[in-house]
Amino acid sequence: MKTNSVIFYLLLALCSMTSCFATAEVKTDAQPISHQLWGELLSKHVSEGGKVDYKGFQKDRAKLDEYLHLLSANHPNPDTWTKNERLAYWINAYNAFTIQIVLDNYPLKSIKDVTSLNIAFVHSVWDIKFIKIEGEEYDLNNIEHGILRKKFEEPRIHFAIVCASVSCPNLRNEAYTADKLEEQLQQQAVAFINDPSKNQISASSVKISKIFTWFKGDFTKNGSLADFLNKYSKVKIEPKARIDYLDYNWDLNE
Repeated sequence: MKTNSVIFYLLLALCSMTSCFATAEVKTDAQPISHQLWGELLSKHVSEGGKVDYKGFQKDRAKLDEYLHLLSANHPNPDTWTKNERLAYWINAYNAFTIQIVLDNYPLKSIKDVTSLNIAFVHSVWDIKFIKIEGEEYDLNNIEHGILRKKFEEPRIHFAIVCASVSCPNLRNEAYTADKLEEQLQQQAVAFINDPSKNQISASSVKISKIFTWFKGDFTKNGSLADFLNKYSKVKIEPKARIDYLDYNWDLNE
């Protein structure tokens, strides 16, 4: 009996872990949505340097909730939405729901302080299933790993989705949109890689964000890490340059 119980809980844990990385995009009748509400909030409450005014977002909570409801009621359909429409939706959704969970627990020193210790298999804020989109439940890991990384194979998403922390890429103060997405992702990559507070690059030695070691495989599918960085870095890195990683500052990006 004891053995059967152990097997049951191991299978339950495996199912839970698998769902984090195998989220499917369901087919619905939803049409591509406007991200105007989100863009208005970002332009009002995010500085050019990516600092977030969470108190300002709190005052505009009704408008944020309206946008979150729009996301929740309109799951992208891969048959009727273009790739860029779906990608823009999921990037905006990740960032907007991150703002939501911070506000739900504000004030905070760090997003990592958000925990649900009484929920089985929930080990961090990114494992909390608080996102509902057309009857499907998601956590932030589902969106990042099961959808954005798995289905789009676009390494620049790591400079667009934001974990509400100082060492994260800056939250863009405009919404991502299908028609501007390539330009926006390119700008995010250039801005993040050349930001000396995030990465310190010289020709022979670099100290870079831990994002590049956490997700190294995403950046090295078509060459070395130096090759990827050189696509965006203003200082060209030598092939044999020494690579080290900076400490990650998880303090809230406010």
